[in-house]
Amino acid sequence: MGQEIECRIRYQEQALAGKAYLETDHVLFRGTQRFKVLFKDMKRVQAEGGILRLEFEGGPLDLELGAAAEKWAQKILNPPSRLQKLGVKSGMAVRVVGAFEADFLADLENSRVEMTTGRADLIFLAVEGKSRLSQMNRLAPMLKPDGALWVIYPKDAEKICESDVIHAGRAADLKDVKVASFSLTHTGLKFVIPLSQRRATP
Repeated sequence: MGQEIECRIRYQEQALAGKAYLETDHVLFRGTQRFKVLFKDMKRVQAEGGILRLEFEGGPLDLELGAAAEKWAQKILNPPSRLQKLGVKSGMAVRVVGAFEADFLADLENSRVEMTTGRADLIFLAVEGKSRLSQMNRLAPMLKPDGALWVIYPKDAEKICESDVIHAGRAADLKDVKVASFSLTHTGLKFVIPLSQRRATP
């Protein structure tokens, strides 16, 4: 979702100022203190009078969001599906490279996309270590001009970290534009062809 608002919060008799972020699976607050509340840990979500109240173990947390409080509540209560977060739409040409869990492949099959080994609107590359990132150089030319390459990699920073993926993407002349939680164990990083290069893409 990637929304952010300057606001005040109330937590355990404290009033703090900072910035609140609405992400795909959590709400984050950064100020003099930092709070992160996962959607799955929220027992109740309520918006009233411009206040978003999140009830969870150790809470509640009240965020003064004004007109955005109700919108945030609805997005928390009705989060997008994984395919929606990844930008998958019916009719797209999609290519999958690497080992993916059966539930993701089944979701793709049910979404009425066209699975391809050629040029694609979306390419999903699964990597478990740094050595597989070199495939980005081979796959980048297979993107349609406005397509995207998602690199799906473990959250375990000992095997691979975000900076490794970003470096490999830039080496393939791609631009990183979005991060999304793919699963409990894996993260997705989205790359696109820079606008300045799209006209020259055959």
